Amino acid sequence: MKTILIVVGKTVNKIFQTGIDDYTNRIGHYMPFSIITIPELKNTKNLTIDLQKKKEGELILKEIQPTDTIILLDEKGKEFRSTEYAKWLKQKQSISRRLIFIIGGSYGFSKEIYERANEKISLSKMTFSHQMVRLIFVEQLYRACTILKGEPYHHE
Repeated sequence: MKTILIVVGKTVNKIFQTGIDDYTNRIGHYMPFSIITIPELKNTKNLTIDLQKKKEGELILKEIQPTDTIILLDEKGKEFRSTEYAKWLKQKQSISRRLIFIIGGSYGFSKEIYERANEKISLSKMTFSHQMVRLIFVEQLYRACTILKGEPYHHE
């Protein structure tokens, strides 16, 4: 089972990118994991927010296969404690060939992406920048991997 994170736009903050790279390497010891970066749209001044989300959604959909399990990171999604997330992840891994997590752009997701999604999860009731969420997500994915292996990274 392969786990993929799709993000819109490059991570521009070098501190975030360093952390993302570190956790991505760590996750690789537990499962096949990769990040796909959808390029940011150019010349968006003349685009409405809905049209921008629709165009980003079209680019995201090109990366998705019909059998993929799609999980959106969305503020209205289900929240987990880390141990609950680890159990949820294990269950998803047992039934999915490719588990795709998606972090949208600044304005969120298009209607088409919401319709294609299997589930939505939230990392917090608080709002984080879509750049910061990338680092938080990969840390939580790594944490879930260590919980499932019974390793001492997570303390409860």
